[in-house]
Amino acid sequence: MAEFLRRTRELREAWESEHLAPAAAKAAESRGRARAEEADDFRTAFERDRDRIYHSKAFRRLKHKTQVFLNPEGDHFVTRLTHTFQVTQIGRSLAAALGLNEALTEAICLGHEVGHPPFGHTGEVALSPYVEDEEWLHSEQSVRVLEVLEPLNLSWEVKDGIRAHTWKVSPGPATAEGMICRYADRIAYLVHDMDDAIRADVLSPEDIPAEALEWFGQPGRQWVSRMIHAVIEGSLAAGELTMETATLEVMQRFRDFMFERVYLRPEARRQAAKAVKILRDLVDHFLEHPDQIPSSYRHEESPPRIQVLDYVAGMTDRYALKLHDELFRPSGQV
Repeated sequence: MAEFLRRTRELREAWESEHLAPAAAKAAESRGRARAEEADDFRTAFERDRDRIYHSKAFRRLKHKTQVFLNPEGDHFVTRLTHTFQVTQIGRSLAAALGLNEALTEAICLGHEVGHPPFGHTGEVALSPYVEDEEWLHSEQSVRVLEVLEPLNLSWEVKDGIRAHTWKVSPGPATAEGMICRYADRIAYLVHDMDDAIRADVLSPEDIPAEALEWFGQPGRQWVSRMIHAVIEGSLAAGELTMETATLEVMQRFRDFMFERVYLRPEARRQAAKAVKILRDLVDHFLEHPDQIPSSYRHEESPPRIQVLDYVAGMTDRYALKLHDELFRPSGQV
């Protein structure tokens, strides 16, 4: 007969208190939820949050949202969903190595993109003129999705990590686990965007700067391993979540190269202009016809402008393209 161990929530919380690093966020010490709930018998608060995000509709929609290449041909290009899984894997590797809370890290990483609009970061550019602040940020929308549109009543630490995972937000995350997501996100997108650019013949392996090749090796998974080790060693040496300075500087210069050769190349700019027009056409249309927003996508207590932005931001790439064709290129027109 098989023998098992009954690992209740109380046992898991006690294990965290005894075995995790002093810098780790412990589930039993969470700032809690906006609405009080009875605790789960087996899962910690952060494990419960992770599971709720996994089962959300917004999380499922990420499979049809662009990472970099708009409507790519081929099955191997990265989407927001596969990017999210890679960020989560990197995040958990870092958390485990540094004695931090893996469940909290996983929840933050899984939720960090759920508010992302269609067409990658171009979608943020398209929506920014419609908000009062200088910039529409997917990180803020991710929190709104999980707090208002699909109210999951997540723990404060998870929402904080999602809100501040982008380097554009200051101050940064309140937890080391939230900082992990910042580094895991950047590591993931630089490496897989390079792979996709090579796959799309935008780059060739010979185009990769010599400095990056000397530091990280040939393009591939060893880049991820090298960057993960740099965060582990840098954090242990500094006593805070960071990356070794030398590796960080090489990575930053490689990021500059990616912006020049991939993200802001002429063809990408042309695609971005088309995507911006599509999204702004949709926003303008629904601002004039808010009654056409399906009731299932509308938060009635929000102002009409916010309802429109919620609806458009929640679209997948293919849904936005299909709807734009229906509204602006009716059947029979070219």
